[in-house]
Amino acid sequence: MRPLRIGLIGDRDDAVTAHRAIPRALALAGAAAATALDVQWVGTETIDGPARLSAFDGLWCVPASPYRDMDGALRAIRHARETGLPFLGTCGGFQHAVVEYARNVLGWVDAAHAETAPDATRAVVVPLSCALVEVRADVHLVAGSRCAQAYDVTRIEEGYHCRYGLGSTFRAAIEGGPLRVAALDDAGDVRALELDGHPFFVVTLFQHERAALDGQCPPLVRAFVDALAARARTDRAA
Repeated sequence: MRPLRIGLIGDRDDAVTAHRAIPRALALAGAAAATALDVQWVGTETIDGPARLSAFDGLWCVPASPYRDMDGALRAIRHARETGLPFLGTCGGFQHAVVEYARNVLGWVDAAHAETAPDATRAVVVPLSCALVEVRADVHLVAGSRCAQAYDVTRIEEGYHCRYGLGSTFRAAIEGGPLRVAALDDAGDVRALELDGHPFFVVTLFQHERAALDGQCPPLVRAFVDALAARARTDRAA
């Protein structure tokens, strides 16, 4: 059986803590799941359509935006959402998953990220009232969510390197829909989202991958790898 291929959507920079952590997190998760992985970085400027992504069994949209090509990142996220490809997004991945959903599911074609469009009339990702740069904070996982199942608890502490989060208009618009809130902070602000009816589509504002730098396998990364393995088994049986 060939290794499962994971595409890391983002512009690699080893000066970024999360970029050093993510390959280690996947190595730890692959070992824990006894699953061989082939991890490849995919620069956003190289993603001009589905063909660029067809070889991958799962995608992870990584931190450190703005990306070299925002549209490339959005194409990758849409591809994963629409095809059922297991998808994980952290920090910038969370933010761009929000923009992609707003544009292509809610139909808000003018939905924007305030980091790249500070004067946008419909920013769905906005500056946080208090930037979370190299901060650790409590996160409350919604009972029954994939996040809560992965951690097997409903309260965790995680680290951030983030200045942007979810806009209130977007949160109101997804109420009752398939994209649901999976985690909140102490103030009730959204820290994770997940998509119902999808094999695995989870995005977090916190960077759980950083645990790998201390030798710990991040629970959500293990859940992501398990989802890849489950999909591969289903595909082989079909």
